[in-house]
Amino acid sequence: MSSTMLPKMNNFRKIPSVDVILQQDDIKQIGEEFNLDMVTLLIREVLTETRKEVSEGQTPPGIESIVKSIVEIASTRWRTSPQAVINATGVILHTNLGRAPLSKESILSARRASEGYSDLELDLATGKRGSRQAQVSQLICDLVGSEAAIVVNNNAAALILGLAAIANGKGVIVSRSEAVEIGGGFRIPDVLAQSGSKLVEVGTTNRTYSRDFESAIDEDTGALLSVHASNFKIVGFTHSPKISELVAVGNKSNVPVLHDVGSGCIVDATKYGLAKEPMPQESVDSNVDLCFFSADKLLGGPQAGIVVGKKHYIQKLSSHPLARAFRIDKMSLAALNETLLHYLRGEIETKIPVWQMISATVEDLSVRSKYICESLGGKAETVKTSATVGGGSLPGEHLDSVAISIKAKSPNDVGRKLREANYPVVGRIEDDRFILDLRTVLPEQDPFLVKSLKQILV
Repeated sequence: MSSTMLPKMNNFRKIPSVDVILQQDDIKQIGEEFNLDMVTLLIREVLTETRKEVSEGQTPPGIESIVKSIVEIASTRWRTSPQAVINATGVILHTNLGRAPLSKESILSARRASEGYSDLELDLATGKRGSRQAQVSQLICDLVGSEAAIVVNNNAAALILGLAAIANGKGVIVSRSEAVEIGGGFRIPDVLAQSGSKLVEVGTTNRTYSRDFESAIDEDTGALLSVHASNFKIVGFTHSPKISELVAVGNKSNVPVLHDVGSGCIVDATKYGLAKEPMPQESVDSNVDLCFFSADKLLGGPQAGIVVGKKHYIQKLSSHPLARAFRIDKMSLAALNETLLHYLRGEIETKIPVWQMISATVEDLSVRSKYICESLGGKAETVKTSATVGGGSLPGEHLDSVAISIKAKSPNDVGRKLREANYPVVGRIEDDRFILDLRTVLPEQDPFLVKSLKQILV
């Protein structure tokens, strides 16, 4: 063996064995919490990487460093996820933070549905097989006035199902201004392609008329589709046909009209100082054949896609093979059912978090901010700001709000420390200050927010 090989061999001998590492106290604790075989595999993975680094000339790390690395990987890789965070960004429907938080009642309903058995697909009256859609679809119909309804696992799935069931192999006429990407790669042309239908664009980027749709209809037309521009606005010299105008065109040629309204807002948003948002019940009143919307946006429920409309079209969706692939799970179904009951009981402002946040007054937010700032002993101050709905709903709309401003040399450091706190908090930087917008923090979260702030401001 050459003399140049000896130092490298000695370095390899300094790397502890798997058995030695397993005897370390910190590793023993991990072994008590997790499967020992998985812990051993993780140790081998770290040691393999360590040997590779040593072979490349790096100094072998001590056993303490190796153990620390294993503990950090285990705590990150095997942690509970998703992790609860406090949303102080001021974005109510924050897509990265899970969109609409659920009401306590909806959470309890989902828990009851999952911790034991349920009548998910059993008719208790007859003892025979039932439909998981029966109860929730009736609630939806009661709220929006439609003939029928079906619920799937999200609105993208709902739209694909609708197009596949109604217009597979046929042309679907869409305004050029609505052949858009709504977010996360969800592009209307791609959705049509996946459903087996063909995109037929009409009009121009800024102006489309009902006559453009009428002129494009031929024997190959499967549907007319209108898509609400939920996360952007085209302003200025613009025109879009009303949904009632498209229905008239569709009725004249016996072509179904599909309307994607996006956010699932079934209350009048203008009551809260926001712009008018298309409502499913208005589409139903306009006699559209199918209307699509999300459950986890302004409806304030779990992730789900809802389709309402004419009974014979809903039946086509229900019997399509994709309906099973896209069906809603029992926990989301239970949470959605309870969310809809809040609307029927007239308690959205007191029960549904999204509408609690939207309806909160600046005065109430100011009182909460004063309490939090006093709790921090002068290390923060109250500032005026504005919140937004977000989540592909009401683009450009803002709500007056109140925030806590943290005094710090580095706002980025404050943000990082809060994200790593025992109760993780996500805020935003505004005018070189780190602020925590209270409109998106529920009142019951205030004590935990204070604890996290005290943790990083010591």
